Amino acid sequence: MVTRLVLVLGDQLSMTVAGLKAADKDTDVVVMAEVADETDYAQHHPKKIALIFAAMRKFARKLQDDGWTVAYTELDDSNNTGSICGELIRRAEDFDASEVLATEPGEWRLISALTHCPLKVRQLEDGRFIASHRQFGEWAEGRKALRMEYFYRDMRRQTGLMMEGETPAGGQWNYDHDNRKAASGSVDTAPMQFTPDDVVEEVLDLVEARFSKNFGTLRPFTLATDQGQARRALTHFIKHGLPKFGDYQDAMLENEPFLWHAHLSAYINIGLLDPMEVCQAAEDAWKNGDVPINAAEGFIRQIIGWREYVRGIYFHEGPEYPERNVLKHKRDLPWLYWGGETKMRCVGQAVAQTRDHGYAHHIQRLMVTGNFALLAGIDPHQVHEWYLSVYIDAFEWVESPNTVGMSQFADGGIIASKPYVSSGNYIDKMSDHCKLCAYDVKAKDGEEDACPFNVLYWHFLERHRERFTDNARMGNMYRTWDRMAEDKKDRILTRAESFLKNMEDGGLI
Repeated sequence: MVTRLVLVLGDQLSMTVAGLKAADKDTDVVVMAEVADETDYAQHHPKKIALIFAAMRKFARKLQDDGWTVAYTELDDSNNTGSICGELIRRAEDFDASEVLATEPGEWRLISALTHCPLKVRQLEDGRFIASHRQFGEWAEGRKALRMEYFYRDMRRQTGLMMEGETPAGGQWNYDHDNRKAASGSVDTAPMQFTPDDVVEEVLDLVEARFSKNFGTLRPFTLATDQGQARRALTHFIKHGLPKFGDYQDAMLENEPFLWHAHLSAYINIGLLDPMEVCQAAEDAWKNGDVPINAAEGFIRQIIGWREYVRGIYFHEGPEYPERNVLKHKRDLPWLYWGGETKMRCVGQAVAQTRDHGYAHHIQRLMVTGNFALLAGIDPHQVHEWYLSVYIDAFEWVESPNTVGMSQFADGGIIASKPYVSSGNYIDKMSDHCKLCAYDVKAKDGEEDACPFNVLYWHFLERHRERFTDNARMGNMYRTWDRMAEDKKDRILTRAESFLKNMEDGGLI
């Protein structure tokens, strides 16, 4: 009887993952391994490493309880080879196995490693996504623009979520215009928290010993680390967070890292939650009258729309996608992204909560840290590496399109029809950060204390005029700039250059 190895990676912790579905419980051996290649290719947040290792160990026990033979390698095992391929080779010798069943990884880096592993490795497409590679390719073929909105509508039709026959519930596909309210006062909910058990505590001790120099706070650690806990976190969000999620999903408040956001993306991305069960829970809450339609639709759109779309883009565009830099931005990522002092209140708040929680919501990522990096001309690959490192939900298939495409416009407009840049006015409208900032968000004439977003915004437009002046969505911006008096424009550009020079010299910004 032939024994095969079944590789299960740390972001494939689902009993329905393709490799397990194709395997034989009676004869095949599941291989799981904590290896240095995976902990060290990026400077991962300690909470991310702890989440994945703890969830892996619990999932391995679940497989064993279900009757599977599991060969599990812990990070500090003296026989650990340090790589996924190395562990497969070692286990193939242990069990006299000649073939490996693997669910296709979510990063080209690992796909290549398995492809070149000196074993017969059969990579099966990950069936946990709604749109297959082929389906996305067929949708993309012949289109001049690969816009998410149209892909999302196809996903709604395919899943039937919030549909009334062929018509979207409520008569609209998208309720985004209802989801841009600024929040005020106190937040009356928070993501569900869990007390670490013995398995988690053991992992925390390991991570604390091995990764104490990584950016990020490890303790307190309150994340879900198994499917049961993740489902409780989902139920908690649907009841307490989702009713207000829609209205305030773009809002930011001082010292409120979560607001009414789900904080479930990491659980979905590593396999503890199935994306369809999450969407169906939101749909059921709307059908039962517990949440408004804009909340349910906006939340579901993030999963079957945006999440599926960026995964499709990542595989459609190929392994070189994260290297793109059409705007030719070259400045180094400033130290403030790693916790260095800054006078910019909004950026400081976003980075601080990223350090403490490994989390920031989409507007903080796009319109604060991402917006500043784009306006300042930071090398997009360095920005990409930062996002991949510091967020617990970051895997390259989802992170690189969001960063390289949506945030930094480094792909030249495949994802975004225009760069997501804004002055400080947007941040002032959607947050309370500006009231406590050392800079003046109302100063717009190039004053010394002017909000850096204000002067860098016009500096960005001016230096990229040739590329964007004919962009239909940016015409008004250029017309506004061109109407300004020349002396005012000179003051703004001079102040922007001075700010950038100070940043490059390592000064306080």
